[in-house]
Amino acid sequence: MSEPRTPSRDEVETAASAIVDAFAATDAPRYFATFAPDATFVFHTEPARLDDRAAYERLWAEWVAGGWRVVTCTSSEPAVQPFPGGAVFSHTVDTTVETPDGQDSYLERETIVFRTDPNRGLVAVHEHLSPMPASDAA
Repeated sequence: MSEPRTPSRDEVETAASAIVDAFAATDAPRYFATFAPDATFVFHTEPARLDDRAAYERLWAEWVAGGWRVVTCTSSEPAVQPFPGGAVFSHTVDTTVETPDGQDSYLERETIVFRTDPNRGLVAVHEHLSPMPASDAA
């Protein structure tokens, strides 16, 4: 059995950019296609971990049905940590969303864990969002 492939930094950044771009467009089909069906999600805004992509897709559909959409989403301060079989990507994400109550903006830290897939290249298997501490956001 051969050793798992270690993705390049460019490959990881391209995969992460695809996620951010699809999210910024509120493009659910394109966004969710970047995640494995068994991907997990931890969002500081939600009371519990989402244990698979389908759970997040249901939550997203509820948000959109309630009038939510992404206005802007930009990534900065990327860090890439490739390893055999995958990579960890972390960055700062600045997001503005539209809701029935108006616009709201968030500055957060995000980590995305990728695994290599022989048929799909890099696929996201975990996403974690944390609020940016006030001392870092200033």
